Amino acid sequence: MTRFSTRAARAGINADPAHGAVVAPVSLSAAYRRDDPAAPGPFDYARTAHPGRDLLARTLADLDGASGAVVTASGMAAIDLVLNDLPIGARIVCAHDCYGGTRRLFDARARQRGFDLVYADCTDPEALSEALKPGAALAFFETPSNPRLRITDLEAACALARKAGAVSVVDNTVLSPALQRPLELGADIALASLTKLINGHSDMVGGVVCVREAELAERLSWWANAAGTGGAAFDAFLALRGLRTLPVRARVQSEAALELASRLNAHRGVARVDYPGLKGHPGHAIAARQQDGFGPLLSFELSTGVKAAHQLTQRLSLFTLAQSLGGTESLVAIPALMTHAAMSPEARAQAGVGDGLVRLSVGLEHVDDLWDDLAEALEHRA
Repeated sequence: MTRFSTRAARAGINADPAHGAVVAPVSLSAAYRRDDPAAPGPFDYARTAHPGRDLLARTLADLDGASGAVVTASGMAAIDLVLNDLPIGARIVCAHDCYGGTRRLFDARARQRGFDLVYADCTDPEALSEALKPGAALAFFETPSNPRLRITDLEAACALARKAGAVSVVDNTVLSPALQRPLELGADIALASLTKLINGHSDMVGGVVCVREAELAERLSWWANAAGTGGAAFDAFLALRGLRTLPVRARVQSEAALELASRLNAHRGVARVDYPGLKGHPGHAIAARQQDGFGPLLSFELSTGVKAAHQLTQRLSLFTLAQSLGGTESLVAIPALMTHAAMSPEARAQAGVGDGLVRLSVGLEHVDDLWDDLAEALEHRA
């Protein structure tokens, strides 16, 4: 089998049987002609399937080592698609420090469908085992977690889920399959927001669910068609375009993030840095074992508190104040006020998301320019 970077670079190349286009064209048709009313071709209606989404799904399934993949209209739609396969009242165990939008969705679905929802520290095997005990149907992991970058040992966590009879789902948004492949570590499902590192250009919204077992992949495809949650044609085209440079971007952004984390960690004005690439990070050894890199995301807190952290975001020029991650441009966010604002103060406290936590998504700007920007803002604050 060819290597990951080759398969990514060849995503959708020479895949046009009609005209021989080197790059797969966009098919914007909503409907596709049938020659026989009783015998549809591979495509008949774009809600069910269209060439671009099909090509993207097959490519992502290949890169993740999955039997099948479903491309959705957003990362949250990908998570909700998995919940559609659960019966009313099912027990769900979810990482207590998951993305704020994930927690909002789980809480709402639990109220609506009577799910027995338990939030647990999935980095703690004893806490996870206890949460899984009463017959969980689904275990939802996020590693590295957003925004504190905690690391869950996926081999161990997925083994515990399997023992309990639960389907294991891993949100791999922060790393993408370029840096971590959860199915190889025992997960049943790996999902991600295509919007982030996979697309990498901050110009589309989408999600993907990659599934180990073909039967489950078919059920989720059925739900996506029934509910109409599939991704759009042009978004699929943009995601494929970004996918071709994913390995290169992921490597360069990871290297820059590690350098910035190291410099921040040594700065007198910084109280703590969360980045698993740092040897002092509690999850460093596990991350080094199960990942192929440490990713573009890091977070930190200042020694002088919440107000100074907020002021810092206003003094940065190369980091745009915005809530996303994984793009070619560097971003800064205050998670408590932005990405995790939907969580209650109690839930944020449980997840360790303080009001003064600063999150950086490191882009492709030169790392020394990014550091000069950060250092100037830190010194100005001091």
